[in-house]
Amino acid sequence: MNIPHPVNQIQLHGLKNEFEELSNLYLRGKFPNKILLSGQKGCGKCTLAYHLTNYVLSLDEECSYDVNNFKINEKNKQFILAINNNNPNLYYIDVLPDKKNIEIKQIRTLINNLNKSSFNLKPRFVIIDNLETLNTNSINALLKILEEPSENVFFILIYNNKKILQTLKSRCLIFKVALSNSQSIKITNNLINDDIHSILNKDLINYYSSPGDLVRLLSCLKKTNLDLKDLTLKDFLIFLVNDNGYKRDNNTKKILFSLIELFLSKNLSIKYLDYFSYYINKIDNIKRFNLDEESFLIEFRSKVLNG
Repeated sequence: MNIPHPVNQIQLHGLKNEFEELSNLYLRGKFPNKILLSGQKGCGKCTLAYHLTNYVLSLDEECSYDVNNFKINEKNKQFILAINNNNPNLYYIDVLPDKKNIEIKQIRTLINNLNKSSFNLKPRFVIIDNLETLNTNSINALLKILEEPSENVFFILIYNNKKILQTLKSRCLIFKVALSNSQSIKITNNLINDDIHSILNKDLINYYSSPGDLVRLLSCLKKTNLDLKDLTLKDFLIFLVNDNGYKRDNNTKKILFSLIELFLSKNLSIKYLDYFSYYINKIDNIKRFNLDEESFLIEFRSKVLNG
C-alpha cells in the first residue's frame, strides 16, 4: 500500500482552500515568482503544487483542470506530458533514488533548461521537492537563479519544516500548509478507501498524523504479522529495532527514524527531556554522514525503550 507519486495523483484530497487562494493569486496577476510551501512531510504539498501548475498550464486547453471537483482531467495534455516527464513548462527536482542530497548537477541542468527559449507563451514552473536536502553547492547555485529569475518562470519550493538557510527562506514568500488531525484522517481514509481506525491503534494514529506518513506506515506494518489494532507506538518501535527490518529495507529505516523523532517529541517529560536533543542530533548525523545506525539503535533501545 503506497501513495502514488504526486504527479500521478489526479484528485486533490484536502488543501482545497490553499488551492483556491493560490489559483486566485495567479488569476489576479499576483502570484509570486518564488513561493515556499512549508509544512509537515506527507501533508500533500507536492500534490498541491502539481495541481496548481496543471490548472495554470491547462487554462486555455479543451480538457482543462476541473476546478469544481479539484481534479486533473486524465486527457489533459499537460498531465500526459508531466507523467512522461516531458513537459517543457514544468521542471521537477527531487533527491535521486540512490542519493542523499539534491546535487549541483541537477541545479545546473535546470539552469541550462531555463536559459533556453520557451517553446510557447505559457509560464514555466519549477517544483523543487524536499528543499532541505540541497547541499551547499546546490543552494548557492539555486540562490543565483532565485535572485534573477527568467521572465515568466515561477518557483515552487517544497520544505518539510527542516532546517534550511535563512538566505534561501528570505528570498521566497512562505505559504504554510497544515492539516488538522481530523483532516489528516479524512484524507487518509480517502487514499486507502477504508477507515484507518479499523486498522490501526489510536496511539499510532495520534503520533503519526500526516496522510502520507500514515499510508507509508500502513505499508510497513502490512509486511509484519503484528496485530495492528493493539500495537502502541512504543511497541512498534521495539519490534522494528529487534526485528532488524531496517537493515533489509531502506523505507523501513526511514519510518523507524521518523517514529523515533515523533516518540521523543511527543514525550517531552522529565524522563525523556535529556534524551531529545541528543538522539535527534544523532539521527541527523546518521542521515547526513551515513554513520552506523546499529550501535545507535542498541543504545536507544537500552536507555529509552527499555529504560
